[in-house]
Amino acid sequence: MKVVLLSTYDLGHQPFGLASPAAWLAEVGADVACVDLAVDSLDEGAVREAGLIALYLPMHTATRLAARVIPKIIAINGSAHVCCYGLYAPLNEEFLRGLGVGTILGGEFEGELAALARRLMDNGGTVPGGAVVSYDKLRFRVPDRRGLPDLARYGRISTADGERLIAGYTEASRGCKHLCRHCPVVPVYEGRFRVVDKGVVLQDIRNQVAAGARHITFGDPDFFNGPGHAMGLVRALHAEFPDLTYDATIKVEHMLRHARHLPTLSDTGCLFITTAVESVNDRILALLAKGHTRSDFIRLAALARDSGIVLAPTFIPFTPWSSLEDYADLLALLAELDMAGHVAPVQLTMRLLVTKGSRLFDIPGFRGLLGAFDPGTLGYGWAHPDPRVDDLQARVRLAVEEGEDRPDTFAHLWRIAAEALGRPPSGPPAGGLAWSPVPSADEPWYCCAEPTDGQFAEI
Repeated sequence: MKVVLLSTYDLGHQPFGLASPAAWLAEVGADVACVDLAVDSLDEGAVREAGLIALYLPMHTATRLAARVIPKIIAINGSAHVCCYGLYAPLNEEFLRGLGVGTILGGEFEGELAALARRLMDNGGTVPGGAVVSYDKLRFRVPDRRGLPDLARYGRISTADGERLIAGYTEASRGCKHLCRHCPVVPVYEGRFRVVDKGVVLQDIRNQVAAGARHITFGDPDFFNGPGHAMGLVRALHAEFPDLTYDATIKVEHMLRHARHLPTLSDTGCLFITTAVESVNDRILALLAKGHTRSDFIRLAALARDSGIVLAPTFIPFTPWSSLEDYADLLALLAELDMAGHVAPVQLTMRLLVTKGSRLFDIPGFRGLLGAFDPGTLGYGWAHPDPRVDDLQARVRLAVEEGEDRPDTFAHLWRIAAEALGRPPSGPPAGGLAWSPVPSADEPWYCCAEPTDGQFAEI
């Protein structure tokens, strides 16, 4: 049976979520075709021949794009079984079923996807639809990347020297131990955490290095959910590939708790660490159940600098509880810490995304802040009690979309925030713009927030 695995968008990465199940599906005898619409057009011939078409939905943007593709797929091949899998599939089950999706898979999806293909082959291409969120401890296979577009066609990593490295991507763990209220991992994994075997991760990296990768992104929700596993991996990786660089995502509280590991990360080739700071207002951090405070972030900034680690903080500056003063305070703190250049400008535009199943609903009175669920945005609409905050968000979003380099964009946002507060239009302190280039990804990481319209391509 022909199986088409389809990705719409994965932050500029060669999709791990196609390569990993491709290895499992090959084992059950499926003829697998991988299609990545981020870099290629829809292969109508492959769609027409398929008995199973499975769309990978690791994030909000990918899901919204998939909503445009699914009707086209069904129009081309109405007899194929359509499946959606990945983090955002179970979060949007009702919506996806309305589009004609038969099976929804979440959690550890590889085994369930292979089982679905086997049932289709055994039953003449017809099985009832269903929904499964699996927490099985899988024996992972080495991802099969042979059917994917070349790594050189994907996003790159810019170093402080301006070199642009071909980047690979892998995952050393799944899920997360923590229960941050706004995080989309939580409604699916509910505090569960799964480790990918070290040998599988290293072989996947070897294969990508052989294909030209000079940098690896570890896409784990939190690389330090299992610090022993993570450190063993990077030591082994550096021993085998001493010139290979990497980046990872780690919580503020984990880096503070395991600060002794930061110098080793730097020594083994870590170019930067993405960390979801989200806010520098302690009340908002508590509402989001982030597990850190403003002072923790300030302390981490100093520790990271002393350890030779570049932090790439992410933020959700616009929430129902944020004020104009909060936004100006965030910019001022980044300037004070000499970290304005560490932050991708899009991070200073983000607005809280409220999905179905979100633990934000645990906050007393939160439902009253929201409008109805909007299938167009796949989230619950909300308006800030102070209309000036929504106006500020619209203005900074436009400024970022029209901006060019980070220094000029940050200075523009500073002036906009001052104007919103009725302050004299001034620039940030001199030190706030005196930064040196830092390593960064072509497509900045974001999560738990509404992306800008500019991050949607027509498919």
